[in-house]
Amino acid sequence: MNFPILSTLIFLPLVSSFFIFLSKDNKNNNSAVYISLFSSIATFILSLFIWYSLDLTSADFQFLEEKKWINDFIKFKLGVDGISILFIVLTTLITPICILSCINSVKHRVKDFLIAILILETFMIGVFCSLDLVVFYLFFEAGLIPMFLIIGVWGGPRRVYSAFKFFLFTLLGSVLMLVAIIAIYWITGTTDVTEIYKIQIPKEYQNILWLAFFSSFAVKMPMWPVHTWLPDAHVEAPTAGSVILAAILLKMAGYGFLRFSLPMFPIASEYFTPLIYALSIIAIIYTSLVALMQEDMKKLIAYSSVAHMGYVTLGIFTFTKQGIEGSIFQMISHGLISAALFLCVGVVYDRLHSRMISTYGGLVNYLPKYSFLFIVFALAGLGLPGTSGFLGEFLVLAGTFQKNYLVSMLATIGVVLGAAYMLWLTKRVIFGNTNNDEIKNLNDINNLETLMLVVLGTLVILFGFYPSPLLDTLNISVNNLISNYEIAIQQGKIN
Repeated sequence: MNFPILSTLIFLPLVSSFFIFLSKDNKNNNSAVYISLFSSIATFILSLFIWYSLDLTSADFQFLEEKKWINDFIKFKLGVDGISILFIVLTTLITPICILSCINSVKHRVKDFLIAILILETFMIGVFCSLDLVVFYLFFEAGLIPMFLIIGVWGGPRRVYSAFKFFLFTLLGSVLMLVAIIAIYWITGTTDVTEIYKIQIPKEYQNILWLAFFSSFAVKMPMWPVHTWLPDAHVEAPTAGSVILAAILLKMAGYGFLRFSLPMFPIASEYFTPLIYALSIIAIIYTSLVALMQEDMKKLIAYSSVAHMGYVTLGIFTFTKQGIEGSIFQMISHGLISAALFLCVGVVYDRLHSRMISTYGGLVNYLPKYSFLFIVFALAGLGLPGTSGFLGEFLVLAGTFQKNYLVSMLATIGVVLGAAYMLWLTKRVIFGNTNNDEIKNLNDINNLETLMLVVLGTLVILFGFYPSPLLDTLNISVNNLISNYEIAIQQGKIN
């Protein structure tokens, strides 16, 4: 296509944020809300068109755009394949839901909040479209700024501490990646990702470069033990901030492993696989146990996210079709489920201004619609068959079993613990005794809240029973990734 469709997709939210900036303030900020909703829905529709138009029989990057940028050595190069398009669609789906959620939860500086959300959407889409290391790094790091503001301005009482902790952890981890990108240019003479794929990086450099990229992705994922910023960020962030953080920002690191670590440093990836397995198993078991001890609903869901991301890294580094497809499916599924769970917490927080589990109890008697949807997402979070949460974990465990049955068995403990903390949460919040008289006066979810949760719930159930749209999209790209990895490993052994 001659039309720059990916550039349009990336910069449409940014242009819309400029129009919001120029719009006149009024009591309800109607203009800002309508502009942001219109642009985010238009971006979502455009991403669906790109997905529909993608040639699923080809593993090549499609809708390529390439422009000279800085002295011919950095190109503004964009493209998508079967892996990246799913993350793009997830991003464009979650953004309008976040905008809708802020209507009830954000009470001051609404215009500024919507501008931050749209700018963040531009950076997130840019991450998944970038085919140049420098462009990827710029989008990857630029997302810190609007997220820092979302937490620091619209967050809870400890918002400044949490915002700075989030910023410093993720920025310091990424400094080493920038050094590695400079080193890659020195070694290969290019920062073009597709060209680097063709030029196999010498194995004497791979280990150190892999560790540099790992330092950034491990923090952003986050992996144990650099996960401590996540619970604080989730607790203090507004509802929309928690939704974007859990649904999209954590997935950027998983995408980075798939796009850069495996294809660019295959020998190092194989060498460090035992390290990934160890950290993943610790994350799955340890953070699940920590989740069991939480009294704050947001903290419990945040720790569960760390555990679920453990399955993602485990699946990626099995280097098997089932494992990698399972890890990607798990990321998409977790994006939907975690977004819904944080929205559910936001619904009751807007009414009672408390996230503590002890505040609630017996909600099924007074908020039946809310309770039904909460149970659906809690069961999906623990991996109930028939939901998308089951299939991702099953594929990851199946792929892991092919490589190391002991690691697979240890990872299965996380499934049991996941059921424990999700059922414990549901029992106390939905079916427990009603000790708070304020609960008896609560209104059930309104039409807007119902719309957001039903959309996510429908997708969770749909992909649980009919995963073909996702798996068919991934098939050729994952096969190509594994094939190139195996060829590189064989050549490395010969050399």
